[in-house]
Amino acid sequence: MAANGNKRDAGRTGIVRHIDELGRIVIPSEIRKRFGFGVKDPVEISVRGETILLSRPQTICVFCGRSEGLSEYRGRSVCRPCIGELTSVAA
Repeated sequence: MAANGNKRDAGRTGIVRHIDELGRIVIPSEIRKRFGFGVKDPVEISVRGETILLSRPQTICVFCGRSEGLSEYRGRSVCRPCIGELTSVAA
């Protein structure tokens, strides 16, 4: 449990960063190292409720898990066979 007694805060690192005039923040090096992020690595930014999440972008089809022949649709990866199947169902 966190020092303030809130269980939701138990996983927080306690590192505070300020947003600069261009809307940027710096991810501390210890966090980048812990998760294996390097220079120029892509980072996916998503929202879950009131929480902003940073993660590695998904490089697999959201429907079947294939990793080849992917296209992006509304920020998600979808493979050609699933696109074909979705197109036939929508027709």
